Amino acid sequence: MQRKPTMSDVARLAGVGTMTVSRVLNASANVSEEAALRVQTAIDQLNYRPNELARALRGQRTRSIGLILPYLYDPFFAMCGHAVTTVARQRGYSVTMTTSNEDPDTEYAEASQMLQRHVDGLLVIPANQGESRLNRALLGKTPLVAFDRPLADPAFDTVLVHNQSGSKRMVQHLIEHGHKAITFMGLSRSLYTINARFLGYRKAMTEAGLEPDAYFQCETMESTLEAIRARLKQKKPPTAYFTSNTLATRYVFAALLQLGVHIPASAALAGFDDFDLAELTSPPLTVVRQPAQEMGRVAAGQLFERLERGETQQTGNRIVLPVEMVLRRSCGCKNKTAVVVH
Repeated sequence: MQRKPTMSDVARLAGVGTMTVSRVLNASANVSEEAALRVQTAIDQLNYRPNELARALRGQRTRSIGLILPYLYDPFFAMCGHAVTTVARQRGYSVTMTTSNEDPDTEYAEASQMLQRHVDGLLVIPANQGESRLNRALLGKTPLVAFDRPLADPAFDTVLVHNQSGSKRMVQHLIEHGHKAITFMGLSRSLYTINARFLGYRKAMTEAGLEPDAYFQCETMESTLEAIRARLKQKKPPTAYFTSNTLATRYVFAALLQLGVHIPASAALAGFDDFDLAELTSPPLTVVRQPAQEMGRVAAGQLFERLERGETQQTGNRIVLPVEMVLRRSCGCKNKTAVVVH
């Protein structure tokens, strides 16, 4: 069986010392361009792969990061994950990705396993609000950036969007169309983003002197269908629906079509978060668009800044990204093409 090439083999072929090879692998300074090229050529010729675990035990970086997402069947989370892996690849890092399924115990276990593999840092969309168990005691000196939702520990960097103000502005737009009975359809309020979007909805309604109406169990098509069917039987059914995220939007849109509700003639529909097919539905869907790709890029950038400075976080940075309204026809607008309102 052919033995695996070692760092000494690389150094011998490149005509340098093992310390020079180590510096090239760790992207350290004090290596001439000519020597670095010889080392890289030797690495390629020998197909040398460093033992990352051994490097970690010696206190060196593994050039890998961990990424924990709630799940991947929501396009928003998948887009965030794609942006993170793109940035990491550009930096010469690999990404270990997993999901928590919104369970804080699973999230804690997955983070622990990644730390045991000596990842250099973690990026996390935390589990349900207030339930995540990720803290400085677990992480030690390993930097972590939370995005989309914050962690309770203020020492961690956080990247968010304007959830509440974005929702408020969209509901005000529905009110400007003349709607007075607007129902909020969403997932659990225990999720930070859903709660913030509901608060924006409620603020717009109360400021207009209107009565809020909300449903928070859009977990399945069946539950969403029953909730809308019940509202259609009311003496004054809703004339508009505002949905909390992509999953809720899909369920509500399908339920309205199944129940024979014409959009927007019988009921208008607007949702939070854009997705690929939103402009291809009939009618095209009006949404609050949040910058999924940008959020992933910014969060990854924050993590790599921490790694470059070798910092242990004491007080985290809080970055809040803007959202925009994309006005299509489901809200009652007559636009032939989408109008983006910043």
